[in-house]
Amino acid sequence: MRKSSSLGANLFTSESVSMGHPDKVADQISDALLDSLLEHDPAARAAIETLVTTGLVVVAGEVTVHNQAANDALGRAEDTVRETIRRIGYDDPVGGFDYRSCAVLRALHSQSPDISQGVTEGEGLHKEQGAGDQGLMFGFACDETESLMPLPIQLAHRLVEQLADLRQNGQIRWLRPDAKSQVTVAYEGGAPTGLHTVVVSTQHTEEALDPKNDRLMSAKAKDEIVAKVIRPVVERECPQLWSDDIIVHINPTGRFVTGGPHGDSGLTGRKIIVDTYGGRGRHGGGAFSGKDPSKVDRSAAYMARHIAKNIVAAGLARQCEVQLAYAIGVAAPVSVSVDCQGTSDLSPTALERIVREVFPLKPAEIIKYLDLRRPIYFETARHGHFGREGAGFTWEKTHRAADLRAAVGVLQTA
Repeated sequence: MRKSSSLGANLFTSESVSMGHPDKVADQISDALLDSLLEHDPAARAAIETLVTTGLVVVAGEVTVHNQAANDALGRAEDTVRETIRRIGYDDPVGGFDYRSCAVLRALHSQSPDISQGVTEGEGLHKEQGAGDQGLMFGFACDETESLMPLPIQLAHRLVEQLADLRQNGQIRWLRPDAKSQVTVAYEGGAPTGLHTVVVSTQHTEEALDPKNDRLMSAKAKDEIVAKVIRPVVERECPQLWSDDIIVHINPTGRFVTGGPHGDSGLTGRKIIVDTYGGRGRHGGGAFSGKDPSKVDRSAAYMARHIAKNIVAAGLARQCEVQLAYAIGVAAPVSVSVDCQGTSDLSPTALERIVREVFPLKPAEIIKYLDLRRPIYFETARHGHFGREGAGFTWEKTHRAADLRAAVGVLQTA
């Protein structure tokens, strides 16, 4: 690919990682364990952390269940861990990490009663279910893509998703689970005008190496990544931006045979920017995976995305960032903030008032509204929590756009 000129344009870059990236392996294990509990006990409480490295998985954290079926599921935690690793694709001991031979260590205990009394309805100082922790959560949406996600992270997610599909259906037999993508988009006047750089680094077998130099990926393999991964994704998501001038880097170190937890350790919650908006907007710092919806780190972040997306879908702004903040044990948010970066005709104060009127914001209300007490979380732990379709991604619905427009009409005539 030839280098294109970016004079006069602002560049913004986002990255994504595949389901086989060590940190995402950890996230998926934590959420698979959470799902196994919620399947039998919708009121289960969990905050599960996972560490993966060569030949080892360590699962730690707090778990509270309320019936024998969920307790039995907890007893099968090792089986859940191994099945998750198998589903991701680590099934060959040659790679240094596989679902059969890895050791699984458990260090799980019950939730602190001091926290529980602030979260359980009718206990503690407050009668309503309170937030499971203090903290601030952000949601973001913009009109750059049909999913109302920023274009760089949308493309980065779809690239690693395409790699996974081609690996799992056998179309590229030398692909292995670990991979990363990175996309740089050129902006002018706040709108995307071109793709500047695309980076794909993917784990592979020896088959993908240059026959004359086993320290380098072959030109044939690189061409296959462009033809079957990069170009199809770009032409599907933003066909007007495909150009032979895009800078492309494929496995820029030359070789990526050793990967996954054998190549690098992984931890739950270490890819929070990948999980959200790729660096667009702000982040409160809380991770999602392994946490049941009583933790506002997860449920309020989903709600903030839902609110921001509906504001943009309603045509009230071209981009929108929503902040919700909570105190542990207290139901009502301590603050609600809406920032549209000058793309809305409404004042932040007016938007904040409308948000409070239209959307339920207490933890118990959010959980019910988004139907979060279900085993839906394993799928969220790879390829992004936002900008996705499917029955589990209730926060992506835009069915409240009409209600927002109606609330604006009432406000303007008051």
